[in-house]
Amino acid sequence: MITGCQGISSSSAGTPTSQPPPLAAPLFEWRMRPTTRVPGTDQLLAAEEMVARHLAVTPLVELAGSHGRVLLKVETVQPTGSFKIRGALAALAAAPPGQPVVTASAGNHALGVARAAELLGRSATVVVPEAASAAKVERLGRFDVRLIRAGENYDAAEAHALRLAADEDARFISAYNDADVIAGQRTLGVELGERLSGPLTILCPVGGGGLLSGIALWASEHADVRVVGVEVAASRAMSAAVRAGYVVEVPIGPTLADGMGRRPGAGLGHRRHTT
Repeated sequence: MITGCQGISSSSAGTPTSQPPPLAAPLFEWRMRPTTRVPGTDQLLAAEEMVARHLAVTPLVELAGSHGRVLLKVETVQPTGSFKIRGALAALAAAPPGQPVVTASAGNHALGVARAAELLGRSATVVVPEAASAAKVERLGRFDVRLIRAGENYDAAEAHALRLAADEDARFISAYNDADVIAGQRTLGVELGERLSGPLTILCPVGGGGLLSGIALWASEHADVRVVGVEVAASRAMSAAVRAGYVVEVPIGPTLADGMGRRPGAGLGHRRHTT
């Protein structure tokens, strides 16, 4: 998931150009609220402790045949198959005791929340879009969570989850816009720092931005580390939102990276994103 290498450049995102367009409540109200706060020291330490207690350090594998030294941080060996369980563990551990949690996800974050709930003995509801990966939905069914399929896309599923959380006085755990989730994803950078030294460039996949935020937060503590976000060419939602400065809608096409865009073969659609 993460590649450390040298000699990669990045570009400026630009500045806001106009006011945001209308977006249906409650999704609009939630997405346009003030930017998620930067995790505090206590949150960072708590996330590090929780991840270290429940997850093994994932390996670094050197990529043969590349120019310079290129390393892959293999997060696919996590219990749920992706880095998402890091943030899920941190967020569920930070929720008040006894409070149920609700989340919306296209798959990987949902699996992370389900596994974290199992490990921590918490009650969790997971809302997935109707078009979610069949394989991921089948895996979710193996966990003791309330699984709800709602909406034709992620936006609709997220809006449903937000209403549900409000109705049930549950904590909504975003896959990306949550300080504790970001603190959990930052632990990936902590592991890199324990294994590597010297100048480092990290290539980080960008979907919702939770991992990128966590890695960038860790990198901000190290003058010789820089981070380059990498989007799916068919789904450039994050860079479009950063350029505009507000929620935007972008066309998306088929991609193998379904967690960062849209399922292959699902046809052309639209995706919203906010900074």
